[in-house]
Amino acid sequence: MSAQAWPIAELEAQLHAVLPGCRVELVDEIDSTNTELMRRARGGRATEAVLLVARRQSAGRGRMGRPWQSQSDDADAAPSLTFSLGLPLAPRDWSGLSLAVGVAVAEALDPGARAGLALKWPNDLWLQDRKLGGILIETAISQGEASTADATAGRYVVIGTGLNIGRRDAQGMSTPPACLREWRPQASAPGALLQIAAPLLQTVLEFADTGFAPLAERFAARDALRGREVQLSDGTSGRCEGVGWTGELLVHTAAGMTSITSSEVSVRPRAAC
Repeated sequence: MSAQAWPIAELEAQLHAVLPGCRVELVDEIDSTNTELMRRARGGRATEAVLLVARRQSAGRGRMGRPWQSQSDDADAAPSLTFSLGLPLAPRDWSGLSLAVGVAVAEALDPGARAGLALKWPNDLWLQDRKLGGILIETAISQGEASTADATAGRYVVIGTGLNIGRRDAQGMSTPPACLREWRPQASAPGALLQIAAPLLQTVLEFADTGFAPLAERFAARDALRGREVQLSDGTSGRCEGVGWTGELLVHTAAGMTSITSSEVSVRPRAAC
């Protein structure tokens, strides 16, 4: 698919309506959209909002450094959508941002949850217990701001998203990945991005003002882990009781209720799930 097939002008118009000045960049291939925007931020070259879209990533990555492979949207490959939104942000509390992003993406792709698109804490999109996509959030203080007294108040945030549009090879995976075309056979990467981009930006800006709490019930409606037995990365197991008002995972273990944050553990359903 050529660059002309991507609705860049329409995307920019939608984003400008939410945040004037937000740009859209499309590249044929890059190592990682997140990596590129983080390079710009750390080098003092990122001060404005930008949506960076790649037809293909050669070194995409997810949470905890896991690789995320992507392919272009053409007739010979199962397509994927990979993009990163970068912008200066100064929320009252950063807790729960990945969950807020997940809510925005899921609601844009599956309004009313008719297809059953669910959210696995803290940053995955699931369809029938199979991974459809993932979210990676990183922040940086640019070199020009590093010496200021309030450098930690506002940072440049990079929100990366990867989605399977078509079916992918499941080789080496314990569970075949899900894809958007399972319930939307004509779906394309450009079309999916057009649905996601503006609602995502709007949600991120609202999060900066109000935090995660106003989104907690919307997350709960798509919570893939609530009520299920889970195992934490330290070997502890228990029953997931949903998420708290700041996005922490609540797990009832043998020792009682435990609050888990994304920086402490990874959570995986038991094999039976």
